[in-house]
Amino acid sequence: MQYVLMTDSDSDLPFHLKAQYDIPVVSMPYALNGKEYFDDLGQTLNYKSYYDMMRGGAVPVTSALNEETYLEYFDPILQQQDLLFIAFSSKLSSTIQAVYAAREELLKKYPERKFIVVDTLSISGPQSLLVLKAHEMYRAGAPIEEVAQWVEDNKLRAQGVFTVDDLVYLKRGGRISAAAATFGTMLDLKPIIVEARDGSLQSTDKVRGRKKALAYLADRMMNFDPDPAESPIIILNADAQEDAERARDMVLQRLPDANVLIENVGPVIGAHCGPGTVAICFLGRKPRNP
Repeated sequence: MQYVLMTDSDSDLPFHLKAQYDIPVVSMPYALNGKEYFDDLGQTLNYKSYYDMMRGGAVPVTSALNEETYLEYFDPILQQQDLLFIAFSSKLSSTIQAVYAAREELLKKYPERKFIVVDTLSISGPQSLLVLKAHEMYRAGAPIEEVAQWVEDNKLRAQGVFTVDDLVYLKRGGRISAAAATFGTMLDLKPIIVEARDGSLQSTDKVRGRKKALAYLADRMMNFDPDPAESPIIILNADAQEDAERARDMVLQRLPDANVLIENVGPVIGAHCGPGTVAICFLGRKPRNP
């Protein structure tokens, strides 16, 4: 191919698919107990141990990559090929500004190259679905502009709806108040959080009880008319395998022909949502509406 298709680890791209298709991935940083790590999509991370540490009181910290680090990733590629970089949402971090700065510098250095960046307005599973569909086009020989335009035109069809098990992690991240967390815990309220049209995360509803919350995720998915023939459905979990399997069964009750993958919430995303999180991620025929 005359270009490289690349993404970042905030996509939570399943490692077996990254390896199968040889997709280059920028590893995003996080720190735990004072030590810095880089998300390698689970190659060196024991997910259960990570989330058990969070349950025990450990507080992972995430940070943005700088321009110099992106230059180290991008420069060797642009020496020989063009580059399409599919990035996580600009509404969730300033990181993409470093991507843009690196692109500007590298296009001066390699003016004959094409370097396209697409802000997916997504993160985690929905971003992965866009990457996988784009890579399908890439493998079929589609030119860089066509693939980039498809992602741009279809990115609001990539959706994620998730619920958390313990409100303490949303409180810690400043997404809900301490009073709301205490009140919600007392009433066993499970917030429903979605990726919004602008690329932010929004809490849309509260459902009492875990089982009802999982059913709500599956019902909300159906409101956007997913096409099981076009794309798999990814169920992500943060050390909540049994609930992920329940969610899978609920999806298959509604879409018997769906290809449902159960995968892990990575350490960067998990730092903010906490253990017990479950998400259903899909491509809908209808775009996001909040």
